[in-house]
Amino acid sequence: MESKEFTGKNVEEALENALKELNVSIDQINYEVIEKESGGFLGLLGGKPAKIVVTVKENETETVTVKEEKDLCQVAITFLNEVLNAMGLETEIKAELTESKDEIDIELSGNDMGVLIGKRGATLDSLQYLVSLVVNKESESYIKIKLDTENYRSRRKETLENLAKNIASKVKKTRRNVSLEPMNPYERRIIHSYLQSDAYVETHSEGEEPFRKVVVSLKKGVQLPDRRQGGFKGRKPYGNNNRNKKISSSREFHKKYGADTKDYSTDYKKDYAEYLESKAAAKAAAEKKEENI
Repeated sequence: MESKEFTGKNVEEALENALKELNVSIDQINYEVIEKESGGFLGLLGGKPAKIVVTVKENETETVTVKEEKDLCQVAITFLNEVLNAMGLETEIKAELTESKDEIDIELSGNDMGVLIGKRGATLDSLQYLVSLVVNKESESYIKIKLDTENYRSRRKETLENLAKNIASKVKKTRRNVSLEPMNPYERRIIHSYLQSDAYVETHSEGEEPFRKVVVSLKKGVQLPDRRQGGFKGRKPYGNNNRNKKISSSREFHKKYGADTKDYSTDYKKDYAEYLESKAAAKAAAEKKEENI
């Protein structure tokens, strides 16, 4: 960086003006006093200000930033060591700043990690919150903390997505809203995110922390498939109602299709009858085609 001159009533003031304008600390610059201040005649007339030349040290800003990043990871590790030692847990701690430099990933490993996870991750979430407070107290910009052990976060995400899928199916089947158990903001976001592209249901949160929960409901005005036609299982309508009436009697069905069908469910009986009749129709069409040849 090029050198630049600064003036002030005295050297101290000139130096202060330089640091303020360049937005650096004194250990990041080199400076030289070109001219000291003078008071003039009787300290009233002909006085001259002090003049200095300032040069910012090369790569000093980058070096300071990197140092701060390493210190923040160490701040997190030191705090966790103190807490875990107080709990009597021998734990290995790895902390790494992400490429975006706005998040620190912390991985804990050791015995009895279930104690750190707690019920539904409550203990792990609390510990993550405390680490975030400690780290951000030392940081000029906000740093997100992600604390994990034994891949718990990923496993919990998979569990919540399966829960969301099952609850959505229940809402479609019953046409009634379903409220989930209270969850923290991170887990609620997983539910919202998983169901946001569903064509039939929507989600919203209700209540106050820490009892805030997700509610899954049908979208307004949505038309669901007729449950009598298979609903969401992708089954086709059974077609001719008159044909269904012919096989509505179990006795008639068994007489027509065989006694070994007595244990078939009602839905399967309809499918089986439709299959046999379509097979018979195809056979009749083939025989008729042979007669015409």
